[in-house]
Amino acid sequence: MSRIDDVFQKPEHKALIGYVTVGYPSIKATLETVPLLAESGCDIVELGIPFSDPMADGATIQQASHCALQNGVTPQRCLEVAGELRRRTDIPLLFMSYYNPIFSYGVEKFCQDCHKSGVDGLIVPDLLPEEGSSLEAAVKKNSLDIIYLLAPTSTDERVRLVGERSGGFIYLVSVAGITGARDRLPPGLDGLVSGVKAITSKPLCVGFGISSPQQAKQVAAVAEGVIIGSRIIQLMAAEDSLSATAAFIKQIRQALDKV
Repeated sequence: MSRIDDVFQKPEHKALIGYVTVGYPSIKATLETVPLLAESGCDIVELGIPFSDPMADGATIQQASHCALQNGVTPQRCLEVAGELRRRTDIPLLFMSYYNPIFSYGVEKFCQDCHKSGVDGLIVPDLLPEEGSSLEAAVKKNSLDIIYLLAPTSTDERVRLVGERSGGFIYLVSVAGITGARDRLPPGLDGLVSGVKAITSKPLCVGFGISSPQQAKQVAAVAEGVIIGSRIIQLMAAEDSLSATAAFIKQIRQALDKV
């Protein structure tokens, strides 16, 4: 059983997944923030590999990715950072990357180096399961999980396919759009979750737009986990970023533990 699987074996526990862009606003900030997220209540952390064309991301994460690229962050540097983070924390670490950086690095070598660095899995937003066989083979060979995404527009057939092919959990996108903190959850989210659950028993973690304890609690009432990215990135830009981020994650954790 993988570290990711272990998270979803805890009775009545709702998973909290945080996202940071590696190298935003600096490598030092990444190395300080990720262990802090773990200490404050995150069960899993996504490490975003910066990319020049992050099509699934809104303005906040786009800007973070641009800043990291300007800081000279590469996939190789991300692997080095992941290795250092693995020495600092035991929670599962995921790379969130578009397919181009993985393909350019070399699919097999990238997965080998992920395993060596202590990374547990990959989220690749622009990779369809119908086109993921080569990456899936490399992932399996190197004891990683690949987490596919579902959208509100996904057909029953796609839900079934993603349920069969995803490892660890399914990333359920709450809206037909891009990432970004939002004032309210989309209408119909409960129905979306229940529709997916009728087809697959794989744990569902909901992301895109969740930015408050109340929203997180609403999501956790119907899903196995909550994913928060843009709000964390926003807090990392503040002067008191570490204390602000820690306080926010503790609030989210408390909200989830009340479900």
